[in-house]
Amino acid sequence: MGKNKKESLIFTTIMCALMVLGMTVYNVLLLKGFTADAFKTMAIGYVPAFVVALLLDLFVVGVVAKNIAGRLVKPGSPMIRKVLTISFCMVLGMVVSMSLYGAITHVGFGPELGAAYVRNLWLNFICALPLQLVVVGPLTRAVFFKLFPPQTSSRAAAA
Repeated sequence: MGKNKKESLIFTTIMCALMVLGMTVYNVLLLKGFTADAFKTMAIGYVPAFVVALLLDLFVVGVVAKNIAGRLVKPGSPMIRKVLTISFCMVLGMVVSMSLYGAITHVGFGPELGAAYVRNLWLNFICALPLQLVVVGPLTRAVFFKLFPPQTSSRAAAA
C-alpha cells in the first residue's frame, strides 16, 4: 500500500511493528505465561525480532508474496480480494520465516530445533492469520489513511 516508496515503507513498518508486537506477546505468553519474566522477555526480544521481520518483509517475503498474489488475482478484481490474497501470502511467508527465527532463539541449533520449528509453525499460523486479518491489517490501514488520506476524485481533478 502507498503511492510511492516512502509511503510503502511507512505502511510496511507500521504493519510489521504491530504484527511483531502481537506475535511477541502471544509467543512469550505461550512459553512463560503471565509472569514478570514474560514482560522482561517481551521487552528484550521485541527489537531484534522487529528488525529481522522488517528485513524479511522488505527484501524476501514481501517481494515473493506480492509476486504470487499478483499471479493469483486478476487486475480488475475487487480490492478486498487483492488485500486478502496479499495478506494471506504475507502471513504464510512470515510465519514460515519467523517461526524458524523463534525456534532458533528459543532452543538454538540443537537437536530440538526441528520439533520446535514445526510446533511454532502451527501455533504461529493459527494466531497470525486472524491477528493480521481482524486486528493489525485494519488498524494499520486506518493509521495509514490518517497519515496519508486517499485523494478523492474531486481533489484529484482539481490538482
